[in-house]
Amino acid sequence: MTTRTIRARDRPVFGVDVHSGDVRGDDPSYALVILDPVDEDDPDAPDADGPMARVTRDVVSFRKLCRLIDDREPLYVATDNAYELAADKSELVGFLRSLPDGTRLVQVTGAERPEPLSRVASRHGIPYGKEPMKEAEASARLAAANVGHEVTAFTDETRVKVSRGRSTGKGGWSQDRYTRRIHGNVRKRTRQVQSKLKEANLDFERDVTEKYGGYANATFAVEARPEDIPVSNSRAGDVRVEVERERRDGIEYEPLVQRRDRVIVGIDPGTTTAAAVVGLDGTVHALYSSRTADTADVTEWIIEQGRPIIVAADVEPMPETVEKFRRSFDAAGWRPTTDLPVDEKLHRTRETNHANDHERDALAAALYAYDDHEDQFERIAAKTPPRLDRGAVIAGVVAGGSSVEAVIEDLRDDESGGSDGSGDADADETDPTESERTEEEETIRRLRDRVDRLESHAESLEEDLDERDERISELEGELEEAKREERIEARSRRAVSRLERETDRLERERDEARERVAELEGKVETLKELWRLDHSNFHDVADDRGLVSVKVVEQFTLDAIEAADEAYGLVAGDVVYLRDASGAGRRTAERLAETEPRAVIRDGNLSDVADQVLFDHDVPVLPADAVPVREVDELAVASEEAVAAAVDDWERRAERRRKAEKQEHLDRIISEHRAGRTLPETEE
Repeated sequence: MTTRTIRARDRPVFGVDVHSGDVRGDDPSYALVILDPVDEDDPDAPDADGPMARVTRDVVSFRKLCRLIDDREPLYVATDNAYELAADKSELVGFLRSLPDGTRLVQVTGAERPEPLSRVASRHGIPYGKEPMKEAEASARLAAANVGHEVTAFTDETRVKVSRGRSTGKGGWSQDRYTRRIHGNVRKRTRQVQSKLKEANLDFERDVTEKYGGYANATFAVEARPEDIPVSNSRAGDVRVEVERERRDGIEYEPLVQRRDRVIVGIDPGTTTAAAVVGLDGTVHALYSSRTADTADVTEWIIEQGRPIIVAADVEPMPETVEKFRRSFDAAGWRPTTDLPVDEKLHRTRETNHANDHERDALAAALYAYDDHEDQFERIAAKTPPRLDRGAVIAGVVAGGSSVEAVIEDLRDDESGGSDGSGDADADETDPTESERTEEEETIRRLRDRVDRLESHAESLEEDLDERDERISELEGELEEAKREERIEARSRRAVSRLERETDRLERERDEARERVAELEGKVETLKELWRLDHSNFHDVADDRGLVSVKVVEQFTLDAIEAADEAYGLVAGDVVYLRDASGAGRRTAERLAETEPRAVIRDGNLSDVADQVLFDHDVPVLPADAVPVREVDELAVASEEAVAAAVDDWERRAERRRKAEKQEHLDRIISEHRAGRTLPETEE
């Protein structure tokens, strides 16, 4: 949609010119002229031409200039060359981004190829001087008269991003609940932003990234400028909202005002007021719709688009609101013989994109009005001499009710200086029986007609004012009620937040207690199992043959043996459990053998060297699968019966191994002896 234009009388205008230094230097200074709006009815207002009357002049640094722009939020910052405020394109884009919403940078001398400021000022009757302060004032007055081009690096599309305001963290208690809450708040804020955009009747596209419990972020591409969007940058708790205009590919220059041609306007009144502007050739110029705009806003928007000669409605009879617009523009009215059917409106507007049904109805009214007058426009154009404005002739005939010849004659008189220069072509055709009026009588007649139109317009405006006062009273009542409900809701939110914090604390303590209980229950079950194992045979208990303590060595290395010795001591008669028996050498095995253990339980294979050292020291080495070891925290135990059986088995295998080694030793001695006796005979 096209939004309401900020009027120059509501905001100041800044004129800027380099006073000293260079923008590419360290500290340039600027001549600044501020044209402030004043109330024309104020008796203390200074005398001046136009609505801008109060003039302030100063020399400021660039930093102070930016601070004044932020504080005053002028309508225009005008200069004869935009690059007097920035050294290059990158800095200019940064300056444009820093401007407040609704403030525009204006180059009054033209677009990419600017004219000299003196020539532009002379053409528009603006005083000019070569001093920086006079050039700044000329720039300000030209911009106030809507002369120049807006310098822009951004499109009319704005990106609104709703995202997480804090990290979801790396884990911990209730992490899922914490993450779900953040994503839920992002989703809630996204829906609020979407609701506000819809209420403002803005076109947008939404892109959402869904995450556990809600949204991680959401992006709205809105067809509007930031000042027209009812959402601003904010950061509250879990959610952050960022509003940023979309960049163009480069710097562009757009004229402040377009040429105001004659147009046909279709209006659809109601809760949502819509308007459509169509040219005299049937081209659709612009569409507008708003739920909040009043008659003045719509009128101002229409004036920006052109000069209406026909105001059309899509229903019969013409609504009173549309009739008020017609009278205010002194235009001809058009309405169908019967209400336009929806299917016909859809067919007639099928080639034009419209935001809603209201814009469609307004556009259909304008297009059907054009269809009804198209032949008349062509006949008028055929009779219009090439040097005359065809639109002015059509306006005089259609809106003024005059004949083509009379309008052409009036326009010719205007060009030759024979008229008052007003360009009006609304004179009624003269009655041939009426005596010729004098110039004074004709002037009086025109003034009376104008007074009648103004009085009618004033009555219409007074009615609108009464309606607005009633609406203001109604809205004030609704505002008070909304404030009361908001206070109640705020108290409720605080109470809920307090209860949620207390609930989180209690849930945290409950979870910690459950974890501790589970841990202790596991230990109890293990101890019970060990107790049952220890007391499964009372005869064994009596003989002190239930369980035997086992000392754990994590790895068969010198460091691990020393760590175990330091932790709980290794003494003679211990049962030692090697959790990893691989990789030990002679020195490590001898260090373990020095402790004179009763037995060594191994998990994994011993090296041949370590096995031989332990065997030589008569240390039984038992496999882990033969003697199961049970561990509770730092306590490890094994069945005495299993240890004894495994030791007995090792003794039997050790006896066979000793005999085998002794037999091998005797065989080696015999072999060496035989080899010694054979050697001398061989020498002989």
